[in-house]
Amino acid sequence: MNKKQVETRENNVDISSTVAAQSLTGMTRRLLMGNDAIALGALRAGVRVVTGYPGTPSTEILETAAKEQRPGVHVEWSVNEKTALEVAAGAAWAGARALVTMKQVGLNVASDPLMSLNYVGLKAGLVLAVADDPGPISSQTEQDTRRFAEFAKLLVFDPSSPEEAYIMAAAAFEYSEQIGRPVILRPTTRVCHSYAAVEILPDITVNAPAPIFDRNRERRVIFPALTRAQKPIIEDTLRELSSSLGDFSGNQLSGNMSARKGIACGGVSYAYAQEALKEFPENYKLLKVGTVPFPQTLGIEFLAGLDEVLVFEELDPVIEDALVALCGREHLQPQILGKRTGTMPNVGENTVEHMRVVLAEFLGMAQSTSCINSESDLPPRHPTNAPARPPVLCAGCPHRGAFFAVKQACRGKRAVFCGDIGCYTLGNALPLDMVDTCLCMGAGISAAQGLKTADPDLESIAFVGDSTFFHTGIPGIINAVYNKHDILVCVLDNRNTAMTGSQPHPGLGRNAVGEAAPELSIPAILEGIGVAELVRVNAFDVPAGTAAVRSLLGKSGVRVLIFEGACIAVDKSHKIAAIVDTPACTGCGACIRVFGCPAITWQDGKAAIDPILCTGCGACVSVCPAHAIAEGAS
Repeated sequence: MNKKQVETRENNVDISSTVAAQSLTGMTRRLLMGNDAIALGALRAGVRVVTGYPGTPSTEILETAAKEQRPGVHVEWSVNEKTALEVAAGAAWAGARALVTMKQVGLNVASDPLMSLNYVGLKAGLVLAVADDPGPISSQTEQDTRRFAEFAKLLVFDPSSPEEAYIMAAAAFEYSEQIGRPVILRPTTRVCHSYAAVEILPDITVNAPAPIFDRNRERRVIFPALTRAQKPIIEDTLRELSSSLGDFSGNQLSGNMSARKGIACGGVSYAYAQEALKEFPENYKLLKVGTVPFPQTLGIEFLAGLDEVLVFEELDPVIEDALVALCGREHLQPQILGKRTGTMPNVGENTVEHMRVVLAEFLGMAQSTSCINSESDLPPRHPTNAPARPPVLCAGCPHRGAFFAVKQACRGKRAVFCGDIGCYTLGNALPLDMVDTCLCMGAGISAAQGLKTADPDLESIAFVGDSTFFHTGIPGIINAVYNKHDILVCVLDNRNTAMTGSQPHPGLGRNAVGEAAPELSIPAILEGIGVAELVRVNAFDVPAGTAAVRSLLGKSGVRVLIFEGACIAVDKSHKIAAIVDTPACTGCGACIRVFGCPAITWQDGKAAIDPILCTGCGACVSVCPAHAIAEGAS
């Protein structure tokens, strides 16, 4: 590292304490989910501030930090990922180690401050735990945070197991302080949600003064001059890391050093490969890559003497591309096989079963007619006779009544329904069919404005949940008021962040650690913004909801209808199940074909209600044209 680099750093922390700590014998082992391990690893490293926004598969990291209730550690669910990172940056500028948690699409929201933060630098370590979701299983996109890190010029640790995530979480803070910049810890879904017996190591002693902010406008205020000065330093740092990271425990070379074939893996794919390789003789070199940038010195050692290399990784061909570039730069000849060559699928997760098929061909243990080019060429992930089970709104969900009311009111009109991210995205499913667009958090409100502008004859209606309203819904409504857009916004307030596990938000009166907090009023905020007309209605009262929607259609300006009804996950005061008057039931099927509540079934040509599933919400009563459904007697 050159003198100029060292002089620009505020903390040149020796990382040897982390390496030494790995060899200590802990007092206990705990069965931990990967996300739990990350949180405990950060607490072990002396984290003082933990912020984030819930999103599967990352959510439990912050929840575990909150449950631990360590003295002097502040934990908060922030209103969105951008705000979470900015709070953490402020803490790190003052000298307190900070952790930010989010899923991969949340990094898009946090990208604006993150890009600049890498140039402005830090006083204490700041780690972003960004959970990627191969598949995707519960996300809009299957993006790879390693690619974002390359773009942002950041160091990434890519754990292959909960045990390694625990070690890497602590190491990330020390590396962050050594280079004076943010570091990303990138677990994937199977690391986040798998369990392992993790050895709990002693806490790391952080030799740092009490957090105090020292004014340093030359380093903390980003101007073009600062960016120009820092860019070459960032590039030099990445170059040096690429050369030195071969000594980091997350990067390893093993196997038969005289073999002519090599296998390179990253993240959880390394754990899969270890399992799959148990069936094959050790006639290969095995490279484990746990960092971005790629450990070039170790990579050259790995490539020496090889004819072919097979790469397993999720999601993008990051390791594969690094190996191809290294071969070109060093004039090495091995053929690199992976996603670019069609040897591995370029979508979805890897599995042990899939790897066995590819390894058999690669290691000459079986014959195959062709490379595996797509998911269809691989063994099925699930039994082919398994019934399809698409996600649906729960029985008793207030969103069903809200969607049905809007649908009834808009019958016969040209209307577009702009959805958003949350449980209510499931409003797109039949029979409701009430979500025409869904882009990202908060986008439904803004998209509705563009649709109405382009097609003025449309009734443009947007749906947003209460948590998403606070996340990124407010700016869209401000934009609509300011620019005089004619839209109807339906706020589906179920008093919950339901899809990610009932985390609190600013409208619920409690914070991440369960303490009482100011309860922000959605109606008061809307009134303060200047919404033209605001109506509140019980989401389970379908006739009242339908009338409210009709009263707001066709008007100008921004109108907001708040459908209020608690999620069944938080409201345990369920009433007696609804009942069907079987003789009165005509068998028309409207309750199933139009309303679609999972508690309503079909028996002998008549409707029936499952008393176990039914919550007694009463929303279905008005749906039956024969008036054969009634609320249960109390």
